[in-house]
Amino acid sequence: MDNLSKKGHLPPVGYYFAVSFFSPKRVFDDLASEAQKTFDTQNKSIDIRFQKVSGFRVNMSPQTIEEGGQNLFTHRLPQRYNYENLVLERGLALDSDLSQQFLEAMTTYKFKPTTVLVSLLDETDHPVMSWAFFDAWPVSWQSSDLDANANALVIETLELAYTRFQRMAL
Repeated sequence: MDNLSKKGHLPPVGYYFAVSFFSPKRVFDDLASEAQKTFDTQNKSIDIRFQKVSGFRVNMSPQTIEEGGQNLFTHRLPQRYNYENLVLERGLALDSDLSQQFLEAMTTYKFKPTTVLVSLLDETDHPVMSWAFFDAWPVSWQSSDLDANANALVIETLELAYTRFQRMAL
């Protein structure tokens, strides 16, 4: 990495990342240090590597209030934030604890909310930026179609709802 990248002048690449799952809930301040420890110990696990992660979106629809006698404008006030689901995509994992937990939640209707930490990594496997998704639980599991005419991997998509996410300073 050259000096410009180290000083933060160049944006990091978005194709080298890891996903860590913390259960039970971890204290917010511990997540950054725990992320590196978890990544170091789980580096060989299939459950931290994904092909694609999406759902980094939060938005708010302001509440509009009309004031009697005021015809020039309406008041716009903040309301609650809405978060998209976190979507994780990867090649179908045959021996995955995470897939087993999804299956258990989907078949028994017993959920164990967890904190999910998505970490953008540098070339030495150290996090340069992380996002914590709090109280995440499975809402959807999907597999790509099986097609004898296609020469493609089977992709599984894991989707999680969460209460909020926050960008972590490292």
